[in-house]
Amino acid sequence: MALTPLEFGVMRYLNAREGKAVSRSELLRDVWGTRYEGGSNVVDAVVRTLRKKLGDQAARVETVSGVGYRLRPGGQTSAASS
Repeated sequence: MALTPLEFGVMRYLNAREGKAVSRSELLRDVWGTRYEGGSNVVDAVVRTLRKKLGDQAARVETVSGVGYRLRPGGQTSAASS
């Protein structure tokens, strides 16, 4: 699967913190190298395209309400965990 540099950076960042929620501002700071400015949906847009490319594994990238995102551990999807 071909990923853009930003998609790869987000995936690598989430993978390094598997199972832990990370905020959008952390992703912007550590993947983009910029400070978070309210109203920006650039992280959400990259995560959306990343999920499309992940296909069956898209559910591994979980939205954590009020926080940001996390990568479900060990290939676990929401269907597998219920």
